[in-house]
Amino acid sequence: MDRRLFLRNASAVGALAGLSALTPAWARPALAAGPARAAGLAPTRRAGGLVEYDLTIDRTPVTFNGRTGSAVTMNGSVPGPLLRFTEGDEAVIRVHNRLDEQTSVHWHGLILPNAMDGVPKVNFPGIEARSTFEYRFPIRQFGTYWCHSHSAFQEQQGHYAPLVIDPAGPEPYAFDRELIVVLSDWTFEDPHDVLATLKKRANYYNFQRQTVAGLVAGEGMDPGARLDWDRMRMDPTDIADITGATYTFLMNGQAPDPGWSGQFRPGERVRLRFINASAGTFYDVRIPGLDLTVVQVSGQHVQPVTVEEFRMGIAETYDVVVTPGDRAYTVFAESMDRSGYARGTLAPRPGMTAPVPERRERPSLTMMDMGMDHGSMGGMDHGAMGHEGAAAGGAGGAAHAGMDHGAAGHGAMAMGGAAMGGAAAGAVAAGDVAEPGVDRTGLRPPGTLPEVTPHGPDDHGGANAMAPDQTRSRLHEPGVGLGDDGRRVLVYTDLRALYPEPRRAPDREVELHLTGNMERYMWGINGKTYAEEPLIPMVYGERLRLTMVNDTMMNHPMHLHGMWMELENGHGDVIPRVHTVVVKPAERLSLLIDVDALGPWAFHCHILYHMDLGMFRVAMVQRPGEVPPEALAASYTPQG
Repeated sequence: MDRRLFLRNASAVGALAGLSALTPAWARPALAAGPARAAGLAPTRRAGGLVEYDLTIDRTPVTFNGRTGSAVTMNGSVPGPLLRFTEGDEAVIRVHNRLDEQTSVHWHGLILPNAMDGVPKVNFPGIEARSTFEYRFPIRQFGTYWCHSHSAFQEQQGHYAPLVIDPAGPEPYAFDRELIVVLSDWTFEDPHDVLATLKKRANYYNFQRQTVAGLVAGEGMDPGARLDWDRMRMDPTDIADITGATYTFLMNGQAPDPGWSGQFRPGERVRLRFINASAGTFYDVRIPGLDLTVVQVSGQHVQPVTVEEFRMGIAETYDVVVTPGDRAYTVFAESMDRSGYARGTLAPRPGMTAPVPERRERPSLTMMDMGMDHGSMGGMDHGAMGHEGAAAGGAGGAAHAGMDHGAAGHGAMAMGGAAMGGAAAGAVAAGDVAEPGVDRTGLRPPGTLPEVTPHGPDDHGGANAMAPDQTRSRLHEPGVGLGDDGRRVLVYTDLRALYPEPRRAPDREVELHLTGNMERYMWGINGKTYAEEPLIPMVYGERLRLTMVNDTMMNHPMHLHGMWMELENGHGDVIPRVHTVVVKPAERLSLLIDVDALGPWAFHCHILYHMDLGMFRVAMVQRPGEVPPEALAASYTPQG
């Protein structure tokens, strides 16, 4: 045996040893007889539908790519064990904290009593070191979800796990086998050090910036465009804050080489439950050689739509059904900035592999992506770096609505035909009309999207670097770096709820601006952090339209705890329910919320570092007339 073969075999043995020690049972390759579903941690089942689990939170050594670090684990593995319930169960979950610090578990996407939601200093005190906390709540839904820590940076350190709820009745689509795919990211750096580095130099992990040598050689953008970006103190390659420069991208807790493997029998319909449990990574997911039929999003059934690729925002869940043949396939999850990938294999027999696609060229944002008219950049006062620097003048055009994006390349639809300009739009208070002359109180009719909206010098302060000239719906766009290679890519306008439901018009509207300053690495909402403006007052029983406007160059996955959001994507009584929605740069989108759960509920960006720095609010739901919003805001003191 030569040296190379010896090292390769030794590496494989080491990988298998690590697999058996740290990979939970549900993620190990196995081929059960007959129809199969992923086997979760065995619960204790008692009379009356009571289902009990015990979870132990502790620190455990982990090894990725030959390097060893320390993870915060659930029952000793990354990801943690699969928790499985059936709709109608009563969950009892005892969490034993063996850490020397506080911990918590949030049940992402579950509708449950406020005190069981698991956000320290918001709706429960946290689980103190060396103590046990018992969660108890009814299971009132079905679908693919996950759970994770809401304490400090433990989620980045491995504290997350899948959670699946089977419906009380039959599934509306057929499948023969189920596999769970948890995507995540790992760094051997202390996450506190990562944040400190970003505060000192926000582009520290971006190794894909244009170099002086490249500029001289004529690579990348032209000098004029380069100057435009410099005036804004921004970089068009700032797609992700944290990249493969420090991240190892994981699939079911396995690094890409050799990667996770799942088995099937040729001809089976395989349901893949995808969960993005990352702290900072968006993934573009495809399986070369297979079409992906999307059947569930955010745990909610949708009308099946077949695509070749889909983008997963952080904290989103997508269920797809595939029908593989008698060969191996690569499950390829490429980071949005193309700095790396997570990889797995679907195979009918152990040991089979498939070619790994080459990574695509890293994408770049354009002025149009940023809601800017490139031709007018020279007249903009970017030195001020506030909203007051946005140019005024010009007329907004109309966004394409109800387009069949399969009939045309996404690249040609980047602006939906909108004429760029900058007529100023004033600040919008709750319940006010966002665009003069437009009725925002009723439901959006089927086939329509929010209007192109002139967006101007609302000054959210120095915490916001800039504002787009105007914002628009981008629900029909696949996102930066997708859609130009001929692949059919899932977009939000593809999503329709499986069953229609009558939709009540909203009683009022709240508009929130997602704001930030990439150069100084500051993040907030309406230019303020959680400490400065902590609450979104809501009234129990109201129907609320939540409009979000992204004033930044980053994609933000926004998550509401405790209540569903209905995405207004133009499909009338079949608009989909989501627990997390990605808001693209310069995008304006709206969601409808039945405010049906009393108490304080977290609302935040699910990029962990953005949330930590202040892109976080508490949706405070009070009974009608209980406490005036102004008094409530004045009396509330943020904690944690």
